[in-house]
Amino acid sequence: MSTRRSFLATTSGLALSAATHAFASGGSSDIKIALIGCGGRGTGACNQALSAGSTIKLVAVVDPLEGKAQAALDILKQKHEGQVDVPPDQVFTNFEDYQKAFALADVVLITTPPGPRPFLFEQAVKAGKHVFMEKPVAVDAMGARRVIAAAQEAKKKKLNVCVGFQRRYDPAYMDVINRIHAGEIGDLVYGRVYWNGSSRPGFPREPGESELHYQIRNWYFFTWMSGDHILEQHCHNLDVANWVLQGNMPVRATGQGGRQVRRAKENGTIFDHHTVEFEYEGGFRLLSQCCQIGGKCQRDVSEHFHGLKGTANLAANGRFLINGQLPGGKRARNKTDAYQIEHDAFFENIRTGGYRNDAEYAAHSTLMAVMGRMATYTGQVITWDQVMNSRENLAPDNLTWDSEPPVKPDADGWYPVAVPGTTLPL
Repeated sequence: MSTRRSFLATTSGLALSAATHAFASGGSSDIKIALIGCGGRGTGACNQALSAGSTIKLVAVVDPLEGKAQAALDILKQKHEGQVDVPPDQVFTNFEDYQKAFALADVVLITTPPGPRPFLFEQAVKAGKHVFMEKPVAVDAMGARRVIAAAQEAKKKKLNVCVGFQRRYDPAYMDVINRIHAGEIGDLVYGRVYWNGSSRPGFPREPGESELHYQIRNWYFFTWMSGDHILEQHCHNLDVANWVLQGNMPVRATGQGGRQVRRAKENGTIFDHHTVEFEYEGGFRLLSQCCQIGGKCQRDVSEHFHGLKGTANLAANGRFLINGQLPGGKRARNKTDAYQIEHDAFFENIRTGGYRNDAEYAAHSTLMAVMGRMATYTGQVITWDQVMNSRENLAPDNLTWDSEPPVKPDADGWYPVAVPGTTLPL
């Protein structure tokens, strides 16, 4: 299998030689952080960031939805006494206030819905900030390409970038994937990755609510904000495949998907199931499934890789197994909190002048998910070149409450949904 991307020389050796951009903030040992996006994942990520050291201080929060910022602060103050120093004038509730928050901080946590992340990442790098950014890093190919370009600028400035693909920091995943790379299951011939889970309801519209406010509050169900669940969740499994395949990207993808149970107006524009086959140079195939139908449907979050000597199975319940030839079924059990480990490593690099930048591989894993969505939305064969040249641009920059939402309902309140065989790739 030939390497299609040279940006990763190895999958685990991302740390460069000691950088000159060691942390310094006016002689203070405190590391000041700003939280951009105060929902459940943002609050959780900030909790993990503050748990990475007593000298890490939260100094600003931004969230345009009423009450979100204060709710996050109330939780974080209880968990981290003395580390939350956010006066009322540093609680920001307008989209454009991200700039004010950036100016107060050394480190930015970008935990908004995925749509705005490329723009916010670009702005954080321009401002010279270290960045933790949740996955996926974009909702379309143009956004992912912007992240790759900004990652190069971050590298020049020696800015650490951590992305929420926490499996990359998990010792059990690292052990098994290192063993795959060492040849324990032989040359790879086939892979399977799954995120088949439960369904989730959308939010009904509130009386008098503006269209943009509704779509942002119900962001998961709008492709321009979430990317669909093939990006928002299943990108984790695709990132594991990207890691196992050492940065090789697929040459083409075919897929099927649709809406079996998401038939309410509040279900917006996304599908509830996607199945994609990715084909690579050399003949390797990767089967990808993600389903949110619920009921008695089988639930499975796992990754599996088949080689000429055996198989490697990485299951979400923490039971990892390599079988076949040597070492004959050695198990590694995942008992660690990889979410915390990634923040510990991120802030340790900032403190000591170490360096790691996750943004490029995260952007390519995001592009894999975009490729899969393009295949399922259109029903066509999608090539990697189509993805890299796609002009699809779903999420606008510089949102304000006066912005027009990118999609609108029809007269009956229904949103446009992709129709395989009719919808065309952009």
